[in-house]
Amino acid sequence: MKTSKNRGADVLVQTLQRAGVKRIFTLSGNHIMPVFDAAFDAGIELIHTRHEAAAVHMADAYARLTGEVGIALVTGGPGHANAVSALYTAQMAESPVVLLSGHAPNNQRGMGGFQEMRQAEIAAPVCKRSVTCSGVEAVGAEMAAAIQVSQSGRSGPVHVSLPTDVLESDASSVASSPDISFTPVANALPESAADACLATLLRARRPLVLCGPVSLMHQNQSRFASLEQETGIPVIGMESPRGIADPSLGAFAQMLAQSDCVLLLGKRLDFTLKFGAVPTFAADCAFLQIDPDEEELARARRALGSRLAIAVRADPIVAAEGLAKACRGMQKASSEWLSDVRSAIAYRPSAWAQASASLPDRLHPVQALRPLQTILDRHPNSVFISDGGEIGQWAQACLSAPRRVINGVAGAIGAALPFAIAARVAEPDAPVIAVMGDGTFGFHPAEIDTAVRYQLPFLAVVGNDARWNAEYQIQLRDYGKDRLIGCELQPTRYDQVTAAFGGHGEYVTDSDALLPAASRAIASAKPACLNVMIEGLPAPNIRR
Repeated sequence: MKTSKNRGADVLVQTLQRAGVKRIFTLSGNHIMPVFDAAFDAGIELIHTRHEAAAVHMADAYARLTGEVGIALVTGGPGHANAVSALYTAQMAESPVVLLSGHAPNNQRGMGGFQEMRQAEIAAPVCKRSVTCSGVEAVGAEMAAAIQVSQSGRSGPVHVSLPTDVLESDASSVASSPDISFTPVANALPESAADACLATLLRARRPLVLCGPVSLMHQNQSRFASLEQETGIPVIGMESPRGIADPSLGAFAQMLAQSDCVLLLGKRLDFTLKFGAVPTFAADCAFLQIDPDEEELARARRALGSRLAIAVRADPIVAAEGLAKACRGMQKASSEWLSDVRSAIAYRPSAWAQASASLPDRLHPVQALRPLQTILDRHPNSVFISDGGEIGQWAQACLSAPRRVINGVAGAIGAALPFAIAARVAEPDAPVIAVMGDGTFGFHPAEIDTAVRYQLPFLAVVGNDARWNAEYQIQLRDYGKDRLIGCELQPTRYDQVTAAFGGHGEYVTDSDALLPAASRAIASAKPACLNVMIEGLPAPNIRR
């Protein structure tokens, strides 16, 4: 059956083509079939998932790893509702994602149409912009605005609902819009503000620059590294829900407490920084803030009062480049302080070298993780993914890679398998290792089917302690061992679950078997799972 190629759906796909979009992470449904049809001959790959939230998680990880906008497409009603929770993880990770949701027809609005839902209002709290497309003439402009807004200022998700009558309407009379722009709107740092910030920082004895999640995205790392190199001031990216207790930052919290001047460069003053309070920060520590959002500046003013010496609105990436440029030729900050901070971040307890489990047929988390570093070191674009409660923190303490995706400031778990699929799409050749807990694995196991269908291999390492260990540790600490409840899981064979979906599975209960099992899993060229039985220990609290 031949279909018209002048529908709203075709305008949508043509706009995506103009924006350079190469793939969409999606799950089919009634409302979005016109978009599937329009994409059929357009050269845009549809990666069809098993759950709408997984589609958003994939778009999120893809955006973080490539610097491109990640596009997710889901159906309306319950499909949209399934996807919304994943937007929060993307929002807190400052990931430029666009969620496109099918929607009941505009001409049935308020009449009780099929799966009619107030979708834009539901998504709005976790988006920078959330709209319902008003008509076929608005499709191109709304799509371009979504892509532009997602990347402007503090990057983050945008949602557009697409009513079926808009997608199916004849667009032959709709004028093309050659003037639409996808380019992010930049908010530059004034030269005078750059000079004032640098003068204050360089007068300090122990200055620090704290940056938000965007600084850790692969495409931005060199910009922030250049700022550290030019100024001699430690520039620290933060994206963990554990904040200053982030194990990947080693003993950094002890150095933070010594700082006398801190620049928040796109870093929110939130729970991860204990809201700027003493003793996390010294009582006489001065603060500077450069942020794209006026509400973040206002919040810092309320929390810090007179301790906030400078507050200026500008985009963090642009500001980092401006500060680095302005500092060239100036006297750098103390190299001793920089060395001390970097040494603290690199610090790991020497006792970890002899770490072993106290239970039979179990591995200490360090035994389960450290050997994997040899695999990540094999390629300059290796991807390390970390998700879960306590095991995620052990992984971030033990492993590093040029490209990293974690569950982020949101602290939500369950995204590791979708993240791994997107990582393989973004990076076809490098090792992709995703570490997760057994609780995490249970959120999206069916996405192994997605990985098998699209031939997207990766290595999933499941730390299996047969419980929700983060909650177990909280209950144990706060209520005692006699009041543990709701934390138990079965010691499920996740390796066999993976094999049942067509992947490769290995069961590991001995530390000497770990690396050989990982090598076999990678050699299988399939989505693979190492089900590693571990001792459920609390996350490390690293101090020197």
